[in-house]
Amino acid sequence: MDNLAKKYDKKSFERILKNEKVQTDVVYKGISFWKDVGLRFYQNKGALIGLILIVIIVIMAFVGPTMNKHTYKSLETEHLNLPPRIQGIENLGVFDGEINGVNVYQEKGLDDVYYWFGTDSLGRDIWTRVWVGTQVSIYIALLAVVIDMFIGMGYGLISGYLGGKVDVFMQRFIEILSGIPNLVVVTLFVMILNPGILSISLALVITGWIGMSRVVRSQVLRLKELDFILASRTLGASTSQIIIKDLFPNIFGQVIIMSMFSIPKSIFYESFLAFIGLGLQPPMASLGVLINDGYKSILVYPHMIISPVIVLAILMLSFNLLADGLRDALDPKMKEH
Repeated sequence: MDNLAKKYDKKSFERILKNEKVQTDVVYKGISFWKDVGLRFYQNKGALIGLILIVIIVIMAFVGPTMNKHTYKSLETEHLNLPPRIQGIENLGVFDGEINGVNVYQEKGLDDVYYWFGTDSLGRDIWTRVWVGTQVSIYIALLAVVIDMFIGMGYGLISGYLGGKVDVFMQRFIEILSGIPNLVVVTLFVMILNPGILSISLALVITGWIGMSRVVRSQVLRLKELDFILASRTLGASTSQIIIKDLFPNIFGQVIIMSMFSIPKSIFYESFLAFIGLGLQPPMASLGVLINDGYKSILVYPHMIISPVIVLAILMLSFNLLADGLRDALDPKMKEH
């Protein structure tokens, strides 16, 4: 040992880690759940694009109709079936008011007239009607969220937590409702109240929350058997306290995701009903009404159907992208390791 000590002294060893910062433990600051959700949502480019598009469409839905002097129902008998024409851009060879090489505006002596999306067969401005129709789609989207958040979530929470005969009765009631086709429900309301937004709203209120209630019930059935619910019961918490303070926060993320996915389905539902004549009636405008009107003249005047179809497609795609992003951000199982 003495020989080894003489052979290897302090100068025989070199210290590798000389930086004091490297030798200290790093303590990372804790991050809250919602901040983590926000960071993961921000990293999802598709969800951000969807959110930006939704904001732009919502702004245009309320600003667009005020950008010219026309209303959604004003008729101009001299401006029938005019193609799109935009001042300044017409010099580039697009949106120049031409059909099959013929400038319709010049042919009718409308040199200083511009319709950004063109006009329909009654001379109504399609630009204004498209954005007014988008307001209807936004209303349907908000209505779908309210129905899911209040009726669907509340029904599922009560049914799943109480269980027993209450759950059996509530689920049988849902099965009866879901067995009635939505089209039949809307048709009955149309016969009583006439076609319109009220009939569609009532039909959504009656059947639009069933899917949400089933998802919430399944989550509650899983959560109510866990130890933290048993601890709350042992400490004397009431049923309402357990539902509001313990169960609701744990299913809130799933509720938001389901609500986002139900929005495009509800928007398409309204557009489909308007397309088959059970929705809004002229002169009221919705995207479905505009698509129905443009479909009749698609071969001769395709501009009538292009703009409402594009707005509807972008709106539905944006909500789907947003829903996917929220699902990835809120669901811990989707988190990348």
